[in-house]
Amino acid sequence: MVGAYARLVENQSLPHSLPRTAAFFDLDKTVIAKSSTLTFSKSFYRGGLINRRAVLRTAYIQFIFLAGGADHDQMERMREYLSALCKGWNQQQVREIVAEALHDLIDPIIYDEAASLIEEHHTAGRDVVIVSTSGAEVVEPIGAMLGADRVVATRMVVGEDGCFTGEIAYYAYGPTKAEAVRQLAESEGYDLARCYAYSDSATDLPMLEAVGHPHAVNPDRALRKEAYARDWPVLVFNRPVRLKQRVPGLSMPARPALVAAAAVGAAAATAGLVWYASRRRAGAAATAC
Repeated sequence: MVGAYARLVENQSLPHSLPRTAAFFDLDKTVIAKSSTLTFSKSFYRGGLINRRAVLRTAYIQFIFLAGGADHDQMERMREYLSALCKGWNQQQVREIVAEALHDLIDPIIYDEAASLIEEHHTAGRDVVIVSTSGAEVVEPIGAMLGADRVVATRMVVGEDGCFTGEIAYYAYGPTKAEAVRQLAESEGYDLARCYAYSDSATDLPMLEAVGHPHAVNPDRALRKEAYARDWPVLVFNRPVRLKQRVPGLSMPARPALVAAAAVGAAAATAGLVWYASRRRAGAAATAC
C-alpha cells in the first residue's frame, strides 16, 4: 500500500544504495507554524472552491487549531464532511491554485528549527519523510520546497473526468501513519530502531512509538504528558523564517518544479475545521440557553 501513497519528491536525487535510517516529520505545527489546509483558504476562495463565509471563519478555526486542534472523534467526523465537500472539485485546478500561492503562503511560516533539523538529518545520511493528514496536493509541493525525500499524505479518489469523487483513497491519520512508516521501513530498508520522528499531536503517538528516537514538537497537552512520562525529548519551535533568508544549502526549487498541487484534503480539511468551529459555537449557545 505504501507504494501507492509514499511519493518520491521529484526534485530530489536519491542515492543508489538503500538508505538505512530516516526522519519522519508531521507537517502542521511541527514543520510549519500553521495549518497547511487553512493557509490556502483565501486562495481557494479566489478560485471559487469555497465561499466567503468559510473564508471569514478561518481565523477563528486557525485559533482553535493552534490552541489544541481536534480529537480523534472530531477528526473522523471531519473526514466524512470533507469527503462530501470536495466532491466535484477539479484536481488540476486545485494543483494550480496551490502552485501559484505556495511561495507566498508557506515559505514565511516554515520553522527555522525544523529546517535546520531536516538539513542535519540529510547531512547524517538519513532520508526525510513528511507524513501528514493533509491532502497530497498540498503536502507534496511543500515537501519539495523543504527538500524532503518522500511524502505520505491523504489521497482523494479522482474520477475519469479529473474531478474528486468525494471518496478518500487513503487517510494518513493516527495508526495509518505508523503503518505507512513501517511499510516504508520494510521497502526501503530503514532500521526503525535508529530512525527519528517528530510531531505536535497525541494522535501521532503510534508513529512516534514506531521509531527509536521520538520527539514531541510544540506538543499538545496529551502528547506533552506522554512525552514526559516516557522521557521523550520535548522541542519548542518558534522561529518561522523564509528558507532563502536562512540557509543557502536549503535552496528552494523553481516554481515549475512545485506544480504538485493544492490538497483537497487541504481544502476539505479546511471545511472540516469550519464545521468543527460551528459545532462548538452551537454547543455554547445551547448551554447558554
